[in-house]
Amino acid sequence: MILLAAAFLVTALLYASVGFGGGSTYTALLALGGVDYRLLPLLSLACNIVVVAGSTLRFARARVTPWRDALLLTATAAPAAFLGGLTPIGEKAFLGILGACLVLTGLSLILPAREDEVAKPARWARLMPIVAMPLGYLAGLVGIGGGIFLAPFLHLARWQGARAIAATASLFILVNSLFGLAGQMLKGGAGRLSAAVDFGLPLLVAVAIGGQLGSLLALKYLPQRWIRLGTAALTTWVGVRLLLIL
Repeated sequence: MILLAAAFLVTALLYASVGFGGGSTYTALLALGGVDYRLLPLLSLACNIVVVAGSTLRFARARVTPWRDALLLTATAAPAAFLGGLTPIGEKAFLGILGACLVLTGLSLILPAREDEVAKPARWARLMPIVAMPLGYLAGLVGIGGGIFLAPFLHLARWQGARAIAATASLFILVNSLFGLAGQMLKGGAGRLSAAVDFGLPLLVAVAIGGQLGSLLALKYLPQRWIRLGTAALTTWVGVRLLLIL
């Protein structure tokens, strides 16, 4: 448990420093550690909520969250995340989807981040609420927040400036994680939730510490590009490891 908690702390530190929660990597680490796959979404979504709640609040206080557009994206994705959390899925399918998501996530982090100036949105930027729906379902299915999928689409569509996109992704992760967790709880029942809480308390403490450290490093010390590349390397490595054990 000590090694797993340390890995969660590092993961939260890296992901929080680039504005994400880290749910996909938490799930993969638990899977590689031999934890019952039915507990993984509950634990990962709870850790996500701990990490991104602070980020969402900081963005709101800085007044960079585009509330109307961000809430529209979130409102279309959240019910789909709830349905994803309710959907039964076998262990091999779960791990296969998760591994592929991690590899794609790592590749998306390698893409250069756009500068914060607002460029003219692409014509298909208005379709983002529709794009958000399947992303929300996928997030709920495998127990992640989904912001790591949404952000690359928003950047490619030149949806808004970089800080507004980061704030939107943080809110998207928080709300999807809450709805996905509700679906997972209904699917698994009180017994599975109790088992997840008993096992996961040290992990929640670890990600709370890691999330705060990540925010501090991003603000004061490490260049954002180094952090993104480190996060991409970790995510891709874990995803490949997960796919190789299938």
